[in-house]
Amino acid sequence: MAMRPPVSVPTLSRRAKLVIGAIAVLLVLFTAIGTLTNVYVDYLWFDETHYTEVFWTELQTRALLFAVAGVATGGLVSLAVYLAYRFRPTFRPMSLEQQNLERYRQSLEPRRTLILSIVGIVLGLFAGFTAQGSWDTWLTFKNGTTFGTKDPQFGLDVSFFVFDYPFWRLVLGFAFAIVLLALIGSLLTHYIFGGLRLQTPGQKLTSAARVQLSVLLGLFVALKAVAYWLDRYGLVYSDRGEVFTGASYTDVNALLVPKSILTGVAIVCAIAFFANIVFRNFLLPAAALVLLLISSLVIGVAYPAIVQQFVVKPSANVKEAPYIERAIKATLQAYDLDKVQTVQYAQDANGDTVNTDAALQALRADTRTIPNARLLDPNVLSDTFTARQQIRNIYGFPEKLDIDRYTIDGVTRDYVVAARELDSDNLSENQDNWINRHTVYTHGNGFVAAPANQVVAGAEGGEPNFTTGDLPTTGDIPVSADGARIYYGELMGDNYSVVGGPSGSSPREFDRPESGNDQGQVNNTYDGKGGVAIGSFFRRLTFAIYYRERNFLLSSAVNDDSKVLYVRDPRERVEKAAPFLKVDGDPYPAVIDGRVTWVLDGYTTSDSYPYAERMQLGQAAQDSLTGTGTSALPDEQFNYVRNSVKATVDAYDGTVTLYAWDDKDPVLKTYEKAFPGVVKPRSAMSDELVGHVRYPEDLFKLQRDILTRYHVTDAGDFYSQNDRWQVPDDPTQDTQAAQPPYYILAQRPKDETASFQLTSALNAFRRSNLSAFISASSDPQTYGQIEVLTLPGNTPFRGPQQVQNSFRTDPRVSADLNLFDGAGSKPVFGNLLTLPIGDNGLLYVEPLYIRGTSTSSFPLLQKVLVNYGGQVGYAGTLAEALDQVFGAGAGQSATDSNGTTSDGGTTTTSPAPTTSPAPTTSPPSDGGGGSSPSNPALDKAVADLNSALSALADAQRNGDFAAQGNALANLQQAVKEYQDAKAAGSASASGSPASPTG
Repeated sequence: MAMRPPVSVPTLSRRAKLVIGAIAVLLVLFTAIGTLTNVYVDYLWFDETHYTEVFWTELQTRALLFAVAGVATGGLVSLAVYLAYRFRPTFRPMSLEQQNLERYRQSLEPRRTLILSIVGIVLGLFAGFTAQGSWDTWLTFKNGTTFGTKDPQFGLDVSFFVFDYPFWRLVLGFAFAIVLLALIGSLLTHYIFGGLRLQTPGQKLTSAARVQLSVLLGLFVALKAVAYWLDRYGLVYSDRGEVFTGASYTDVNALLVPKSILTGVAIVCAIAFFANIVFRNFLLPAAALVLLLISSLVIGVAYPAIVQQFVVKPSANVKEAPYIERAIKATLQAYDLDKVQTVQYAQDANGDTVNTDAALQALRADTRTIPNARLLDPNVLSDTFTARQQIRNIYGFPEKLDIDRYTIDGVTRDYVVAARELDSDNLSENQDNWINRHTVYTHGNGFVAAPANQVVAGAEGGEPNFTTGDLPTTGDIPVSADGARIYYGELMGDNYSVVGGPSGSSPREFDRPESGNDQGQVNNTYDGKGGVAIGSFFRRLTFAIYYRERNFLLSSAVNDDSKVLYVRDPRERVEKAAPFLKVDGDPYPAVIDGRVTWVLDGYTTSDSYPYAERMQLGQAAQDSLTGTGTSALPDEQFNYVRNSVKATVDAYDGTVTLYAWDDKDPVLKTYEKAFPGVVKPRSAMSDELVGHVRYPEDLFKLQRDILTRYHVTDAGDFYSQNDRWQVPDDPTQDTQAAQPPYYILAQRPKDETASFQLTSALNAFRRSNLSAFISASSDPQTYGQIEVLTLPGNTPFRGPQQVQNSFRTDPRVSADLNLFDGAGSKPVFGNLLTLPIGDNGLLYVEPLYIRGTSTSSFPLLQKVLVNYGGQVGYAGTLAEALDQVFGAGAGQSATDSNGTTSDGGTTTTSPAPTTSPAPTTSPPSDGGGGSSPSNPALDKAVADLNSALSALADAQRNGDFAAQGNALANLQQAVKEYQDAKAAGSASASGSPASPTG
């Protein structure tokens, strides 16, 4: 048979080669410049914040893993391919198969070194990039700290599973990949160059091919033996038990020993492959391989399945009981819930009626919870803060405000707080250029706080009582001039600022309006220690490349004394300084020693805690506010978490400080070994800072989710799942997202004083009835103490959704909602708080705001709703609403218990805002029952309100702006007349209010 002529290989011209080479060089050059610029800018940030230890440790670890994995993978695979080529047969039998392969050999032969180098480099780069992402796995393995807790099955310290096991699995995975790639490369090389002849008669393998393939197959099977041995320890993560995580009855009794047997069989099989080097017969390794496959199917799959189906399932509650107990104990330990205090909380009420005498006695005995009942919802009032405290358009407030507590004149209250930040998105069109955005409008200014239980009366009633605010900042909470400047905040995003200037030069940064002058302004030059100096040409060129902005080189605003402030979001700064932490999604500002300081919570996590239930981090921390004012946690799998670090970021100079809050956490100790000196001891925290720490929201959401199942400690009850709870949907939102937890200042049952707590109600599973009330203390003396108030399961206590329905269906409320939800306004329900009263009562309190529909409108508190034992109170003040439920005088007695009023010392209820209508029908009396005496003035006011609303609606439909202005003026006058008439009628009425209906 005549041989086919070799196929000619096309060649490129010299010019084409030069062009391709130049393009390749440019691509590599631009990629290198971009990468090096990013790394250098990162280094400058770490150097500025004094966290270069983190930068170098992470960089060196990534480089080490990249090099080891890259060289091992690329080098060993290339070596295997080279050996296959090196020991290729010199003479190949003539056959059609070999003739067809000859053209490929002729194409590859001249370029074999280049091709082999490319294969090795590509595989090495791919492996290196994959391995460097596991830098923390190596660091935790290298620096692992013992937990002091033994695994109940193997008797090993938990640290083996958390730190060692993941690393050995990582190494095993790379070893499998290297051997498999080497095997594939060797097979292809032997086939192309004649060492493997699939279609040629006679011997199929040369001796060299047989030896190399036997060694590689033997290594692969030997690694499989190691995998079987490690699988024994992996049983602690099994999900065979369905309702629990960890080794089940079947895993321990029908899979643990078979894994050991399979390990031995795999070792025998590997020896058989290695023996083939000498015996030159694949029958022995083939027989061993068949034995391994049959063994894995019979004792590794079939036998456990039979035991599970015919031994376990018929009596699973009994068989699985000891393993469920392991899972419950481990899960509670992993989520720091093994010291939860449970209190049986039984009411005298049956869930629908109130034992008035007992309830009233508990209400009057309460001296902490009711007086501090929060009426201001930080999730609603951002626009109100903006309208009253923005001062200039360049400032802004976060979409979700924060709750913190301060002690003023010896009295501790919770406050709605916010920093007045720079919001570059608010720049007007003529302000929005590079000079203004990055060199003039560089920072926010001021701290704003309003007591959470107060509103202001007056023409614009229902506003927060801003006891600290304005510019410059004044009020109850003292803030220094520098401490009030907000150069680092949540609204900064990716916006950078160029600050600083020569000594004696005119300040160019806008600082605040000049006092008493609407047109004037006070400028400032940043002199803080934050920022990266860009005085040199090289630094300016670096940032010009990094931001792709030529003004770093051309603008006169950039001078020898300039600095660049970047990475300005507090959460991003902490995540960058401590990449081993997951950071809570809700940083909050606190005034510490006269300076606005962002306080954040850092979590250490693991996904390898034995027997603990795994969760999706981001999914478990979702609620109705996630993404709307709070950041979502990364959606990573985990089963261990600790609030191990408290972090602060100075709002003026950006200083990031990390404190070891849970200094007993083994995971934190491990990272402290890896990054020595990065985390300061807890003793370094000032007393003032400790007084402002809060129990973190995201951790609390994770823990309450776990408690919905793991509050049951009896194995049989846990298996039957007959006492599960669930997190209720937020009843104040249209979505079906979970209700967020709420911070309150309240007194727990049996406690003598009030404490700052994070709280949440829990419903029965797939029902709307209340089952439990959870609170976590934020007070330094009792920080982290979680208390669960459990309600009797045989009594249908109303849950949040049912309470919200009772509010909406109450005749007084529904009538007002229809009126408020008109052409010029809409009602906004605030957070529905659950407050423990005495030893056997739960009081629901919810504020109702009214907001105009115009772009400049903002929510104003108008009504307060309460529910106790099914009775609804609805009035302009909390005291009046309590009176409706508990009788005359009860509300005033309760709200005056600590010398303050829940409605604010300066306020009761505010009238409706001018953009929002007041009720336009004759409402029931404050008592909610009986008939009201005739009031001609009130009737006339209601008629005027109806007329004004009708005129306003007509004007809006017709687009008549003049008519709209007249209608709004008439509406404002009608609102005032209505309030005056109502007040006059209430003053002339006699007798106590009747109990409300519903």
